[in-house]
Amino acid sequence: MEEVFKQEPQIEEPFYFKAYLAEKVNSVNQALDKVVSFKEPQKIHEAMRYSLLAGGKRVFPVLCMAACELVGGEESVAMPAACAVEMIHAMSLIHDDLPCMDNDDLRRGKPTNHKVFGEAIAVLAGDALLALAFEQIANATHGVSPTRIVRVIGELAKAIGSEGVIAGQVADIQSSGLANVSLEHLEFIHVHKTAALLEGTAVIGAILGGGSDEQAEKLRKIARCIGLLFQVVDDILDVTKSSAELGKTAGKDAIANKATYPKLMSIEKSREFAENLNQEAKHQLVGFDPEKAAPLISLTNYLASRQN
Repeated sequence: MEEVFKQEPQIEEPFYFKAYLAEKVNSVNQALDKVVSFKEPQKIHEAMRYSLLAGGKRVFPVLCMAACELVGGEESVAMPAACAVEMIHAMSLIHDDLPCMDNDDLRRGKPTNHKVFGEAIAVLAGDALLALAFEQIANATHGVSPTRIVRVIGELAKAIGSEGVIAGQVADIQSSGLANVSLEHLEFIHVHKTAALLEGTAVIGAILGGGSDEQAEKLRKIARCIGLLFQVVDDILDVTKSSAELGKTAGKDAIANKATYPKLMSIEKSREFAENLNQEAKHQLVGFDPEKAAPLISLTNYLASRQN
């Protein structure tokens, strides 16, 4: 199986991922700035913008656009959905940081939303971003059939609902502090809490780009690998980096006695698992146009080697 995973599309021309990423991130940031502008009520829009425009890797919108382009679509078609998934991601972080959840004080090197605006406004800012995400897909997506837009909305709603992100969050809360959390249970948490939204993001990109069901399912598998890869690396960084290096509170998982990959399988085994996920994701891209697959290959490598 390891030999199979080593196969990936061969790119003839060099692909400059940093330039690609900078261009995509800039486009997304400009679009988000326009969509969530300063308007009445000022306080709620200020809180929405505070978390949405606080930087970040923009993995979700980049994945959405890359998936769309992989199957032959255009960036402009995917942009409203790309912005929508970033809004949902921002919502999940705002809510995740609340005292009733993870009770975090730092996010991306800045005080968390509820520390700045208070818990009530933070909850409402997350709710508003969630509502705006679906409004954006429904009203701002052009050049796509209504049938595909409905499929996109359904896919995204399922990804974040009680069988997706929320399922993972509930399982995470219920397992906090337990001494005997299994590796299978930990994977359930992260497949739902982290990978589910990435899966939905990749699939809606494929749908918007006119991709086939087979292509969409391959992208779902790629995104699941990327989601788990992101979480494994996150767990490793939490125990090997400082708060200053991470831009968020380091070591909080150990303090809370939370199950993590390094805790259950050692740092070295966790690094091996991350590399296997990286290779498996790239293996799923065999058969696609190598030039169009290049961004996704580079994205998985980027996430595997990130330092914060």
